[in-house]
Amino acid sequence: GQFGTQGMSDMRAREPGEVFGPRMTLFADMLGVGLATTLTGLPVVTIPAALSTACAVLRGAGEGQPATAGRYFAVLRRRLRAGDLVAGAAALAGALLFLADLALARAGLPGAPLFAVVAAGIGTAALVVGLRACARPESLTDWPGALRGAARDAVADVGGSALVLLAVATAALCAWMLVPLAFLVPGPLALALTAVQVRLGAMARSVPGTRGDAGGVSGSP
Repeated sequence: GQFGTQGMSDMRAREPGEVFGPRMTLFADMLGVGLATTLTGLPVVTIPAALSTACAVLRGAGEGQPATAGRYFAVLRRRLRAGDLVAGAAALAGALLFLADLALARAGLPGAPLFAVVAAGIGTAALVVGLRACARPESLTDWPGALRGAARDAVADVGGSALVLLAVATAALCAWMLVPLAFLVPGPLALALTAVQVRLGAMARSVPGTRGDAGGVSGSP
């Protein structure tokens, strides 16, 4: 099944007397997954694993699997390992280094404007690759492989990378406008990342002679 295409189109229609249809149920489940992702990411070093798990659960929705908070924690228990904490520590170190670079750029050092532009460009690229890695199925077991694949995706699918940045900006804006939404926005963000990955897989399969390797749209845990 393909998330967003076959899996979504095969959802049953709302039955007579049923208040909410399957899409509304999925939306509610997505928010529940978002809250579970927020709670899991509170230690900070668990953020990559938390977002990767959310993407895996939402990817499974296109294959007829439940996208619930209960399944989220079940997948998290199966996948959580030392490599996830190492990935989180590396992401945290990169974020702190980026903030330190921006602080130096604001200090008025010679060449600071150019340095700030370069640092912002590198930080943006790293953010896109990191988020796209979370959406790849390999991130459940192999972060280096997921990052390599995400780096290829970011270059080959510039439109998808732009969509990722748009999703991040939208999530940040929602959280800024209404602070309580900050606890829920990881759900829509994970859904957007998953949709971008599925879009890339569909594009690859539509080109004759390609393997369609976009990290495997299916194969959810």
